Amino acid sequence: MNNNKSKTWDNLAKAYVGESCARNRYDMLAKLAKSEGYTDMSDMIKLVATNEFNHARMIFSFLDALEPNEIKNIDICTGYPFKQKLQSLEENLKLSASDEEIESTKVYPEFAKVARAEGFEDIAKFFENLINVETCHKMLFTQLYTQLKNGTLYKKTTATKWKCKSCGHEQTLKEAWDKCPLCQAPQGFVMIKIEDNA
Repeated sequence: MNNNKSKTWDNLAKAYVGESCARNRYDMLAKLAKSEGYTDMSDMIKLVATNEFNHARMIFSFLDALEPNEIKNIDICTGYPFKQKLQSLEENLKLSASDEEIESTKVYPEFAKVARAEGFEDIAKFFENLINVETCHKMLFTQLYTQLKNGTLYKKTTATKWKCKSCGHEQTLKEAWDKCPLCQAPQGFVMIKIEDNA
C-alpha cells in the first residue's frame, strides 16, 4: 500500500488541520480571557494553544515521513469546529471542552484503530498518547467553565493558598484578594486552582 494512499494518511492530514485550527481558536480565546482581566486563565489557554501547535508539528512530521517526495497539496474534505463569532468567555470555555471531548473520545480513538489496522503502530501509539493530552485539555476547560459560571474562580468554601502570578505573594484565605497586597496587581493575576484528577 502506498503510504499516502492509506486511510491513516488522510486521518493525519485531518488531524494536522484540526490541531492547527484549535491552536488559532485557543489563541483567540486567550486574548478574550485577557481582555476580561483573567491574566492567569489567559496564560493557561495559551499553554493549551502551544500544545496544539506541537501536536500539529508532530503530525506534520508523520506526513513528511510517509511521503518521501515533495508534498505539493493535500486535499482534505471534513468538518471542523467553528463558531461564527467569539461568544462569551464562559460559552467559549464550554465549547472548547466539548471540542476536546470529541477529539479524545471519538476522533482520535478511531484514528488510532485505523493506523494499527494498516500497520502504522507508531502512529497508533501517537494518537493514543494524544488522547490523554486532549482529555486533560477537556478537564481544564471544563473546570475553568464551571468555576467561572459558579463564581468560584477566586472564592472557595475552605481556606486556600492563593498566589499572585505577578510578584509571587501568597496568602491562605477563602477568597482571593481584589488587588495583590504586595504589588497591587488585579485579581486576574491570582493563579487559578485546577484539580488534576477532576
